[in-house]
Amino acid sequence: MKSILDTEAAVKQAVEQLDRLLCDLPQVQEFQALAAKVRNNQTIAQLENEIKEAQQAAVQFGHYGKENAQKAALKKADELTQAYDRHPLVVAYRAQLIEVNDVIQYVTQRIQRGVEELE
Repeated sequence: MKSILDTEAAVKQAVEQLDRLLCDLPQVQEFQALAAKVRNNQTIAQLENEIKEAQQAAVQFGHYGKENAQKAALKKADELTQAYDRHPLVVAYRAQLIEVNDVIQYVTQRIQRGVEELE
């Protein structure tokens, strides 16, 4: 009978192998490439900062009871968020994220079924 340490080492090795296999999938490689492009895109970074600033301004204006300024800041934040959501890299990134999540969900379900069959 295997000891707990042997079993733990075997599980760790299997997880590492699964991780390597998943990283080799074209869907995961495409996702990683898109994630890097999003991280390095100045337009996206600028939009994120502007959204954050507009949201912070809205909170501050609300705190000081400046309703018109708060509404204007919220409107600006909404417009910036829409621009962010429509950016081609963001759209591609989110689509690829869904695809990779589907793959991971499939793998997770297969592992769960395998464990249930052992019981």
